[in-house]
Amino acid sequence: MKNYLFLIVFIANSLQAQSPLRLKLTEISRGFTSPIGIAAPMDGSNRIFVLEQGGKVKIIENGIRLEKPFITISSKLDGLNIAYSEKGLLGMAFHPDYKSNGLFYLYYSAKSQVAGMDHESKVAEFKVSKDPNVADVNSERIIMTIPQPESNHNGGQMEFGGDGFLYIGLGDGGGAGDKHGDEGNAQNMNSLLGKIIRIDINTPIAYKIPIDNPFFNTKNVRPEIWAVGLRNPWRFSFDRATKKLICADVGQNKYEEVNNIEKGMNYGWRVMEGNHCYNPENNCNEQLYKGPISEYDHSEGVSVIGGYVYRGLEFPALHGYYIFGDWNGVLWYLKQNSNSNDWVRGPIFTEKENNEINGKINSFGQDEKGSIYIVTQKLFGPKSPTGVIYKIGF
Repeated sequence: MKNYLFLIVFIANSLQAQSPLRLKLTEISRGFTSPIGIAAPMDGSNRIFVLEQGGKVKIIENGIRLEKPFITISSKLDGLNIAYSEKGLLGMAFHPDYKSNGLFYLYYSAKSQVAGMDHESKVAEFKVSKDPNVADVNSERIIMTIPQPESNHNGGQMEFGGDGFLYIGLGDGGGAGDKHGDEGNAQNMNSLLGKIIRIDINTPIAYKIPIDNPFFNTKNVRPEIWAVGLRNPWRFSFDRATKKLICADVGQNKYEEVNNIEKGMNYGWRVMEGNHCYNPENNCNEQLYKGPISEYDHSEGVSVIGGYVYRGLEFPALHGYYIFGDWNGVLWYLKQNSNSNDWVRGPIFTEKENNEINGKINSFGQDEKGSIYIVTQKLFGPKSPTGVIYKIGF
């Protein structure tokens, strides 16, 4: 009898947890050229900064898009294929003390200085000018340069953790199947590619290694590494309440995944694609790797886009929901079960036709008050002036 009661309760909880979440999408601003991210300075202004793939950062202030860019680095970029490109201005993070020091960081694709490489990813520090809405483009200080063998899988997400250190997501170097060396870049501990790294930029030199990084004193391992075995971590974020680092990792042919990133863990790529063997195709030892908190196959989407856990004050009923989606325009949520700690995935229904965004979801964003935004563009390509920003709510 107890077993039957347990089964009934389990099924009821599962059905409840996976019920649709009904949200309203409010258009905030439009007219962006291939927007691929949002950053917030946490300086009391509640401005949001929209990254355009072609090298500009635009400001939305009090609901109005400012015409003058905050910064333009287009001349620093490697060329973007007009039809499709994963290169460009890909990430932005404001220093935790931005209000007092005016420092921020950009991740962008530059021309290669190394023979045989397609391009190189640069992490650079900049400073705001005397005008709070305009940066000093000449203040650039290069923090890190990472050679990239292929044009795709460049990652680019950057976030400061509550520890004050900068976390950076790097793809596996591109191509298909991570065919870089005997084991692939993502499992190569001498490579930063296919990893999330953690560095200390509060130094006059380029950067320092935090002494509590998991491989700080490990021989033949890059000490910057925080987590291993990722294919293309396209957007991660810290839950402001629990401090969990949640990362969406774009899959290969069959599966998309979301991971809870923990110190020193190996998430399996290219041995695993989600919870499934990839290389070798069979008989891999999945016990060696940490599995995702959620996955879905390509009958539901094509490329996972990471989001945020809602912790704002405007919609208390949304607290604890991780809002994310797929590039094809579908939205989902993840919610952690308070009894089992498992994460369950459910659909998000909107007033949009077929509950889908009218266009592609490129990214998500969060302002200093905890509101969550969706970054979209209607038409395909890295130079498309069809970008629209939505805010989620009820």
